Amino acid sequence: MKRKIVSVLVCAAMVATMAVGCGSSSTDTSSDAAATTEDAAAEEDAAATEDAAATDDAAAADGDVITVGFAQVGHESDWRTASTQSCQDVFSAENGYDLQFVDCDNDSAVQLEAVRGFIEQQVDYIIIDPIVTTGWDMVLTECEDAGIPVIVIDRTIEDSDKYVAWVGTDSKAEGLAAGEWLKAYAEAKDISELNILVIEGTTGASAQIGRTEGFNEIAEREGWNIIDSQTGDFTQEGGQTVMESYCKSYEGQFNVVVCQNDNEAFGAMDAMTAAGVSYGVDGDVILISFDGCRAALEYAMDGQINAVIECNPMAAPIVEEVIQALEAGEEPVAEQYVPGSYFTGDDSVTSIEVNGEAKEMTIVTPELLETRPF
Repeated sequence: MKRKIVSVLVCAAMVATMAVGCGSSSTDTSSDAAATTEDAAAEEDAAATEDAAATDDAAAADGDVITVGFAQVGHESDWRTASTQSCQDVFSAENGYDLQFVDCDNDSAVQLEAVRGFIEQQVDYIIIDPIVTTGWDMVLTECEDAGIPVIVIDRTIEDSDKYVAWVGTDSKAEGLAAGEWLKAYAEAKDISELNILVIEGTTGASAQIGRTEGFNEIAEREGWNIIDSQTGDFTQEGGQTVMESYCKSYEGQFNVVVCQNDNEAFGAMDAMTAAGVSYGVDGDVILISFDGCRAALEYAMDGQINAVIECNPMAAPIVEEVIQALEAGEEPVAEQYVPGSYFTGDDSVTSIEVNGEAKEMTIVTPELLETRPF
């Protein structure tokens, strides 16, 4: 492992000692005594400096600083900002890390080059939140050849297994949860026909793939009508643009909008408001969002978003556990899920069943918002 080593030089202290001795030419007893005192002090300082240097070298040898390179997707959403902050908080200098961070701005080519840059820097570990699921085998082989362990977070990689661990959420289960909640909500409100518009995330991202698969599985099972599905690229601008088009093309034809992240939902809300379409608990359109940032939960509490399926961005503490296991020479758990919750603003549906397991629908309150980490 490459470590930052603090080199302490004691030459200056030695020179200071010599200078004090040379400058003491008086035969005066008090002068001689002063010189002797100064010599002793200088020698004591030099010894202390040498001890400090030895302590620093020992600390460095023990691996005080671990260098981590993190190739992040970008900054397209509140969720992404929270994910980045989580890593910056955990892999801080105060915690013994040197974090090299690259915001790849949703550009796959930039992300691949960022990883290669980490290899050149000879970092100790590389964290990747992959923009897309494919195109990774070559660069991960380069990481393997360089002896640098790779940890994948959030999204997944399909065309390579050359990484030591993955930490994230179950995107398909999130899609299933949205579908199961919608089924239960429609039954509770006695809504017999569902005509659905979907605003998907970035095409090819594992979150987009998983949430689409999960929700579509329930839609097919229940015979719902998915009118259209287009990408909003996980951005507020994208969500607004797609929803503006939907409002014009499918005016009066839809009663459900599913947005695959919160920021897309915020954009869709702006577009529906401008088009005079009511949404939320008391509106004509049921609105579902994914991620669970504080702003989305505030909208849920106010009744403007019907349900929010959380995708927990706080993966960094689990990633640190992986790194510490590797530092200790242990084999880390290869796949770990960050737990998530499901939120709503009313008590129409209090629980749902996802993959055969009962899940609570948490009603958003001001007290809950105060405890939200993002």
